Amino acid sequence: MAPRSAIAATFPYPERFQAAAAYAGIGRDPNSASTAAIARLPDDARLKLQWLYHQAKFGPYAAQKPNTRKPAEESEWTSGDQPEKMLSAEAMRLFVEVLEANDPEWYFKVPESIIKPLLDALVNKKTLDPAESYTLTGISIQEPETIAAQNENLLETKDEDAIKEGFDSVKIFDTWTVLSTSGRKPKPRYKHGATILQDKMYIFGGCYSGRYLSNLQVLDLKSLTWSEIEAKTQSPGSATTVPVAPCAGHSLITWGRKILSIGGHSKDYSDTVTVKEFDPQTCTWANIKTCGKPPISRSGQSVTLIGTTLVMFGGEDVKRTPMNDVHILDLETMTWDEINTIGTPPFPRSDHTAACHCERYLLIFGGGSRSTCFNDLHVLDLETRKWSIPKQVGITPSPRTGHAGVRIGEYWFIVGGGNNNDGVSETLCFDMSNLAWSVVTTVQGRMPLASEGLSIVFTTYKGKEFLVSFGGYSGNYSNEVHVLKASYKSDIPPPITNGIISSTALTMYNSPNGSILNSEIKHDQDRKVEQTTTDKVHLSIPNITQKESSGVIGAVKTDIDGLKVALKTEQLLTRQLQQALALTHRTIANLTEELKVVVDGLAPERSRLFELEANVAELQQKLQPMEGFQKAVEFLRQKKAA
Repeated sequence: MAPRSAIAATFPYPERFQAAAAYAGIGRDPNSASTAAIARLPDDARLKLQWLYHQAKFGPYAAQKPNTRKPAEESEWTSGDQPEKMLSAEAMRLFVEVLEANDPEWYFKVPESIIKPLLDALVNKKTLDPAESYTLTGISIQEPETIAAQNENLLETKDEDAIKEGFDSVKIFDTWTVLSTSGRKPKPRYKHGATILQDKMYIFGGCYSGRYLSNLQVLDLKSLTWSEIEAKTQSPGSATTVPVAPCAGHSLITWGRKILSIGGHSKDYSDTVTVKEFDPQTCTWANIKTCGKPPISRSGQSVTLIGTTLVMFGGEDVKRTPMNDVHILDLETMTWDEINTIGTPPFPRSDHTAACHCERYLLIFGGGSRSTCFNDLHVLDLETRKWSIPKQVGITPSPRTGHAGVRIGEYWFIVGGGNNNDGVSETLCFDMSNLAWSVVTTVQGRMPLASEGLSIVFTTYKGKEFLVSFGGYSGNYSNEVHVLKASYKSDIPPPITNGIISSTALTMYNSPNGSILNSEIKHDQDRKVEQTTTDKVHLSIPNITQKESSGVIGAVKTDIDGLKVALKTEQLLTRQLQQALALTHRTIANLTEELKVVVDGLAPERSRLFELEANVAELQQKLQPMEGFQKAVEFLRQKKAA
């Protein structure tokens, strides 16, 4: 059984930092037994921890910061040569990361004398009824004394009734369900890459206990079986292969019948972003040679496939400096190009999400800098290269970083993330046609869905779209698979675009207030209508003067403009009504299916009720003779008493 001190892994900041520092023996009595923890660490790790502790508690350290051998190692703990710019919250995070990288199981070893005061302080932060639960980093805990049993091996307790076999058994819409799989599961991780190729979910790389991973594992979404691929990297200019370099914070993209891995941090340091290609036929990785001006090395960036190009935004470099630059990789020529934008760009950030709408607009949501989490939405028009912040409706999303996103049609689903204190429990849906936010569902208890660094993809099964999540970190590393059957619920029906950039979308993304009143129509069609009308006017009135002709044409054009506006309005209303009707039919179908599930669930209870009624009737019959016997006994008692 895991010791009670395993709860240290679930503490929010600054309590997690305080537990880690006390365990390491920094800032405590030098004669304390816990000082043995830091004595076991390498010299460079001890120096890093001492330097970061001073940064977190007192500000810039007067002594020179410890040297590191590689830029990749530098990124693990410091922001560079300007320590005065490192905020206390960032130093606390890096302190815990360095300790975990050198002593992955430290939270099991924290003495009870350290845990109890911190736990009591957390409970006292918010007064709760004794019958209620309290929450640490989004993890619901009923009573402190039961934590040890619930945290066996740092894996969350799962309701066995919630584990379903296959997609067929997922009956309820918009609810996350643990998916039961066979085969050897991947090692728990976060900051990995995930993508779908030919009904299989590929998981590559990531981070576990402060160490980068290099394995590539596949979940067959038909058989729900895990398997590991013994992949190798093809050496440039040679037929030999070498092991794949571990990495984390990269992006995994399906391109044709192959998989691309872009960016990320690795122990094999590179000055610029690397692009690797995996071929499932040969089970080999190949380093792709690119042209142009490649971006500097980074992790936590977003990479979005738009047509035959990849659009990269943001991320953080090896010195943990956040960025907000935009780069485009042409996949046909493998040429990088940095684009210059206009307007106000997003603040530099990493671990955000991005999506494309109408093959033209790049949407950026959330993310974080060294100590700040964002909840803003920015839109980049890739034609005009202008940034804007459109007006949005619906709920206001909470700030988050390390979340995951996936787009299904006009809907963009946002899952998980963290905000420096807690995991974000709600799953959001953003209607890109109407810029409307809504909450799909909220998870309860210790769930990987409320964690950072998880992945999300979508797959189709029997005509239904399913979100599939994997991994994440919220104090515990996860390797669970969760699924959600999406119902596309939205308060505002979106217009039907049929693959064309609608005038509604153009106006919303380009207008400061998101208004959709001044809808445009296609200019080519307008010119054709006007030219045809003008020709007809000239043919029908050949004997009038040029001045009179111009007046007639102007009047006709005015009438046409009015008719076009009226027609466009009617078309827009018709489309919205059609979409609303389709949404209503879809909602009715979903409710009917859910009702069937409820009715099917009541059938066994109804049968059991009938059985109980029969048993009661039988017992009543058996009790009738007993009633006569009881009366006789009572009569004899009365007679004897007399």
